[in-house]
Amino acid sequence: MIMSRIEAPRDEATGGLPERLPARLLEGLPAEAVLTDPDVTASYAHDMASFCPAGSPAVVVLPRTVEQVQHVLRTATELRVPVVPQGARTGLSGAANATDGCVVLSLTKMDRILEIDPVDRIAVVEPGVVNAALSRAVGEYGLSYPPDPSSWETCTIGGNIGTASGGLCCVKYGVTAEYVLGLDVVLADGRLMSTGRRTAKGVAGYDLTRLFVGSEGSLGVVVRAVLALKPKPPAQLVLAAEFASGAAACDAVCRIMEAGHVPSLLELMDRTTVRAVNELTRMGLPEATEALLLAAFDTTDPAADLAAVGALCEAAGATRVVPAEDAAESELLLQARRSTLVALEAAKGTTMVDDVCVPRSRLGDMIDGVERIAEKYRLTIGVVAHAGDGNTHPTVCFDARDPDEVRRARESFDAIMALGLELGGTITGEHGVGVLKKEWLAREIGPVGLEMQRAVKDVFDPLGILNPGKVF
Repeated sequence: MIMSRIEAPRDEATGGLPERLPARLLEGLPAEAVLTDPDVTASYAHDMASFCPAGSPAVVVLPRTVEQVQHVLRTATELRVPVVPQGARTGLSGAANATDGCVVLSLTKMDRILEIDPVDRIAVVEPGVVNAALSRAVGEYGLSYPPDPSSWETCTIGGNIGTASGGLCCVKYGVTAEYVLGLDVVLADGRLMSTGRRTAKGVAGYDLTRLFVGSEGSLGVVVRAVLALKPKPPAQLVLAAEFASGAAACDAVCRIMEAGHVPSLLELMDRTTVRAVNELTRMGLPEATEALLLAAFDTTDPAADLAAVGALCEAAGATRVVPAEDAAESELLLQARRSTLVALEAAKGTTMVDDVCVPRSRLGDMIDGVERIAEKYRLTIGVVAHAGDGNTHPTVCFDARDPDEVRRARESFDAIMALGLELGGTITGEHGVGVLKKEWLAREIGPVGLEMQRAVKDVFDPLGILNPGKVF
């Protein structure tokens, strides 16, 4: 629902949208950048989240310059029209979903890597740069950009910043927020603001850069980012450990972290997920296992690190430990992990991906709790987790054509989030709030926290035109 303070003048001929909106946009945009065909604009209506309502955009704009973005925001402010910023729409919370009558601001055409500096170890990029494209480009300089969401071949840096996304390597290298040094942001009224720095250090004033990371396009539109880079690590080797129970696999995770190891990846796949991946890919993963733990190291002697971690897995009850012999075998295991969502979707047709993060010490309780929830609601729920972070992705599989199954899926999703909070966790580790988890955000941060966050929103977006209906 669009709040009354941003309602534009009504006009029956345009269904509430001022007739002058497309013409005003075209004053500062080329014709090919303004899409009004309903059949085309409908394809920009939503991201990949289930159970998130989406409206019909009045127009989709695809700017290529900062000045064009400024023009869009000035026009939207003048006409009191909501603006929904979008990247590649790979998100899983509905944060990029359109509202009725909005301007969808797709930033995918702003896809230039503006600078790579190997001395200062930074990259300056536009928001539409695809994550994998940046990783490959900086790799030519012997550098790496570590954040690697599972959708890294398609997701954009702007979207990663908007949702504060994570990835498989976070256990060692951290999340997107830790790599964003500075931003150029177009505010709701069209003004351009720069935050942060290019330097390795900097503590001048409030950290507005971190404020925008994870704000889901509700405070401003990122048009340029200064990103920190790391030296490119050696090729990693991966180990696969099979367990007779999820609890034993989680015990192994705790032992690995307690012993001080710093794996570049520590991922868990439950039996349901392993079987789904096998069904889709025919990879021959061990279907008899109850939990498969993948550990990787990109150190100078990864084989020695894997041996030490393998011993800890065996002490925790692993039934089999198999280290990869080379990079190719390691990559095969990683491809299995990256294909989990697609595989689970294939199992029942529709999925709802949860994103609950708990303390590592409670990971076993989370896995066991999800299993009980699956039994209670008579559903298939596969669990894949960034185990080293305690970030679980219980994936509810259901038939969208069955109303009763849809109801049970929604209820099980909420039960999983309640379990996460009960275990001292958070409702989202990397997917964001969007539409899907607005009610749960209020439960997690409480009334005072919610009041303060709304106050921040009012400062940056007093008319409420930026991505209305999201987060709060």
